[in-house]
Amino acid sequence: MPSSVKSLALAFALVACSGGRDGQASGLRVGAGGYVETGLSSWYGAELAGSRTASGERFDPLGITAAHRTLPLGSLAEVTDVNTGRSIVVRVNDRGPHRDDRLIDLSQGAARLLGTHRRAVAAVRVRSALPGAVISPRSAYRAMPAAVVPIPPSRSGRYAVQVGTFSSQSRAQALAGNLDASVRREGGLYRVVLGPFDDARSAQRARDAVVGRGYGDALILPQD
Repeated sequence: MPSSVKSLALAFALVACSGGRDGQASGLRVGAGGYVETGLSSWYGAELAGSRTASGERFDPLGITAAHRTLPLGSLAEVTDVNTGRSIVVRVNDRGPHRDDRLIDLSQGAARLLGTHRRAVAAVRVRSALPGAVISPRSAYRAMPAAVVPIPPSRSGRYAVQVGTFSSQSRAQALAGNLDASVRREGGLYRVVLGPFDDARSAQRARDAVVGRGYGDALILPQD
């Protein structure tokens, strides 16, 4: 093929990874059947619309899908832009990339969602997510924000939403500017925070909104 979600976790961190020597993809496979690797992503779009993918379905440029060499067809993969921390979940429906220095080919729709569509290549982390699950091409990302995480009790009844934690102040400030959030410095880290909110329901709505924009590891924290 030509080169052209979000699992929930207990903390959000900018991934400080890079590609291997000379641009070769490098990474670590972990766990039984688990997969994590970092490398370069590219994307493809309308030039292949309607062509058959390795899964047998027609390629939809606007679908949230990807081509990968080894992940099972129909499985889900989390793709994270290591420069921004933004993540999406894609469905693997094709094989590729055919260039050795590329790790994954995203559909145009997936690249737009991840925010990498204006770049020919982007440094990403790819890891398996929900192994064996099969969902429609357009719902791979939208299915994730519905997840609900536990909300710690707050004595004051007030909460904040921590969108991300960065070691770079400039990246934290850039994200905060996009989300109308604030940056809190704690030690050598910069936390991007929304709020405070007067109740847990308001905090949950705010978290749902940022999850819908690709920041699925956002946390609701008590403000005591």
